[in-house]
Amino acid sequence: MRIIKKIEIEGQEAIALFDTGALHTYVVRSLLKDVPLRQVLEPYRVALSGKRIEVRQYCSVNGKIEGLGFHTAAIPVDEIGKINGKTINVLIGTLTMEEWEIILNPRDGTLDLSGLKRREFTEF
Repeated sequence: MRIIKKIEIEGQEAIALFDTGALHTYVVRSLLKDVPLRQVLEPYRVALSGKRIEVRQYCSVNGKIEGLGFHTAAIPVDEIGKINGKTINVLIGTLTMEEWEIILNPRDGTLDLSGLKRREFTEF
């Protein structure tokens, strides 16, 4: 399932695709100008928007969804693609959604942000 929403990444407005079919979170490089990138220990390949890319770097980003802050690991990419005429700048994958308990509501196309609102998690 996929939902498209306006969010904020590193203080900049972005169009995000919340995609339960994606594991990782991807952010276009233009939003990561001042974000330090790190090298992965061993590069690996993923299929993204019908293209195969080799993942060599990752970073940590801060963002806001409906004004609620979060942070997550992200993979920088040159582009993600377009959906319904909208250029997607961020693809939020299941690892980020699970970490912050973001649940997609398919009936009305909304996000359940209870985890972000509660700001309290049980780790062990």
